[in-house]
Amino acid sequence: MKRFYPQNRLTESSMGERVIADLRMRIISQDINEGAILSENKLSQEYNMSRSPIRDALKLLEKEGLVQQKRMGANVIGISEKDIDEIYDIRLIIESFVFKRLLKSETASLINQLNKILEMMKIAVKYNDADEFSFRDIEFHEKIITSIHHRHIEILWSNLRPIMECLVLLSMRHRMEENKEDFDRVIQNHELLIQAIENKDERLVDEAFYKNFNDVHKQSDDLWSNPIFLKRASMYHE
Repeated sequence: MKRFYPQNRLTESSMGERVIADLRMRIISQDINEGAILSENKLSQEYNMSRSPIRDALKLLEKEGLVQQKRMGANVIGISEKDIDEIYDIRLIIESFVFKRLLKSETASLINQLNKILEMMKIAVKYNDADEFSFRDIEFHEKIITSIHHRHIEILWSNLRPIMECLVLLSMRHRMEENKEDFDRVIQNHELLIQAIENKDERLVDEAFYKNFNDVHKQSDDLWSNPIFLKRASMYHE
């Protein structure tokens, strides 16, 4: 069967983790629609594994708000545009807090790491690799978030990351197909973020931060309401 989540990112993952990643991506991309009933037995056959990891996957997806468990299965709740807006709101709150902390921190090592990741993002664009770009983009922001060593911020981020990862993957796949030139702007936004951190310029931090979030989120608005775009994004490099 076709896998919706990049399999090269799951080489060291358990069977259960593979199912969770794939089902999450299928639900968010609307390959599995809101209101669908997920049967443990059918999923067990589909993924060729026992019901135990399937059950564990559904439990985790329920915690993420994507399904509601029923006897021997689950009802798909899905994800709405309002949900997506709220997820980006939480990410905005987290990273805004972190950036303010970085104004008072030693950031030389962080800057070096961010520049290395940015170079890999540029290479991914050169080779039309939207998935690699997406994972490097997540890594870029995670480096920033974890750099202040705030345990509870990291807990919030770890809870947010799985769904955010899917949103970024679909968004970047869509952008690569429909408007590859837009990656120049995305790269420039990340360069501005690095410059803002390096200069510890609060005004520049605000400009870079909100420019990145507002631009990226708005550029993907048409994706979530268009089933054709979502299908193309989910089938990217099939």
